[in-house]
Amino acid sequence: MPFSPDGQPAAGKGQSRVGPVAVVGLGYVGLPTALGLLGSASRVTGLDVSADRLRAIESGDVDLSDLDRARLAAARGDESFRLTNDSAALAEADAVIVCVPTPVDERRVPDLSAVRGACQTVVAHAHPGQTIILTSTSFVGTTRQLLVEPLRGRGLTVGTDVSVAFSPERIDPGNPDHLQRETPRVVGGTTGECGRRAAWVIGQLTDSVYLVSSPEAAELTKLYENIFRAVTLALANEFSDVCATLGLDPIEVTLAAATKPYGFLAAFPGPGVGGHCIPCDPHYLLWQLRERDRPTPLIEQAMRSIHARPARVVERATEVLAGAGHSPTGAKVIVVGASYKAGVSDVRESPALLIIDGLTRGGADVGYHDPLVPAVQTPEGRLMRSVAAPSGADWDLAVIHVVHPDTDYSWVRGCPRVLDATYLFDCATRRSVV
Repeated sequence: MPFSPDGQPAAGKGQSRVGPVAVVGLGYVGLPTALGLLGSASRVTGLDVSADRLRAIESGDVDLSDLDRARLAAARGDESFRLTNDSAALAEADAVIVCVPTPVDERRVPDLSAVRGACQTVVAHAHPGQTIILTSTSFVGTTRQLLVEPLRGRGLTVGTDVSVAFSPERIDPGNPDHLQRETPRVVGGTTGECGRRAAWVIGQLTDSVYLVSSPEAAELTKLYENIFRAVTLALANEFSDVCATLGLDPIEVTLAAATKPYGFLAAFPGPGVGGHCIPCDPHYLLWQLRERDRPTPLIEQAMRSIHARPARVVERATEVLAGAGHSPTGAKVIVVGASYKAGVSDVRESPALLIIDGLTRGGADVGYHDPLVPAVQTPEGRLMRSVAAPSGADWDLAVIHVVHPDTDYSWVRGCPRVLDATYLFDCATRRSVV
């Protein structure tokens, strides 16, 4: 339930408004956050350092749900909605919400450059009475290290002069079933008053706010959520191998297990795990715990399994070709779907890129088809463009990585061999699974 600044439950979104709010970072989290605040805040300012991103938003050329796309269209020309790369605009805000990416580098070490830079900017423009909320997933203690201590260094007392809290983002791109308004949010304030004020702001986005005792508790909550998902996905992929050994269908077995109304959460096997969260976020905790010599063997093994999954898809593709008497060297292979998830164009950490590199290293002539992703660069530096209108007969093997909704895949029926890494593709007559 949303809370007002005096700690009392709010009557509802439509019965009160917050003052001007600035959202720092307008990516897959920040832009929906800014749009969700329209009508609830007296003014919404979206700040992003990328001029290209701001132009894309202004033109509407961005991944958004239908609801948010309509909000963006309606906001054009509205004086209460402003896009800028001028950080001075932060000084005009009563509340600032930080929504910048927290990736990992090629060695799976946290890359804090974006969140450090954003927090430094926010601190530089902070003023008494302001509420600052960090939403970017990071290690436990980030809020205190990057916001609370620097603000104190500026002479601002957190809990008295300014309010600081952590509220982990819960945006599910491409999934219309998980609306921001209907998804509960966790808030952890540096003090009780910080928590109440932050909950009042976040309560403009959701009907349910869950207060925890501290930013650290909220930070670990987010890591636990994504580590839980990583472990279940690693188990689902391993169980698909078990099913293959026993000659059973992993989807059938999973659906049957999911009929149990308690103690089981269905996760389905696939080609690997991509996106901004699951492949990256657990490493923030692993990195922090390694510095304290604290082993976490279950989490570590789950992440190794996740990172190894695309190589398993490459191995199975080679097996399928070999089973048909076809050498992988010189084989024409098309990867269907390059984004990490159905319905989005985001290719961050996408297993498809690793699969393309692996197949190419094995000697195959590889292409890909994705109507949402016109061009990609793989981790090994290969620049590729989507095959616009593929014909199944032109390829020796199609590897099904992601299937987008409302997309015609009937051409795949003409392909002599199909490796379905989604386990759910029904547009193939000669289909193998990973």
